[in-house]
Amino acid sequence: MLAEIKVDKQLAIIPVVVLTTSTSEQDVLRAQKLKADSYITKPVEFMRFLDVVREVESFHLFVVTLTPVPVSGDAVLADD
Repeated sequence: MLAEIKVDKQLAIIPVVVLTTSTSEQDVLRAQKLKADSYITKPVEFMRFLDVVREVESFHLFVVTLTPVPVSGDAVLADD
């Protein structure tokens, strides 16, 4: 799914957070290769899991500045 999102020009700018139980270095590297924006290992404890979800939400809503999504038909401007 990640590969499909990142090759689609309209979807590629959407930040993708991989939330998984895997701590495998191979999985982390694969996610990076496929251009995941973040890789987060889910905690086993439910309350800690909720904390992590809240932190991810807060980060993406209040910390990160995302590129505006162009309106259909608008061109995406490249840097000069």
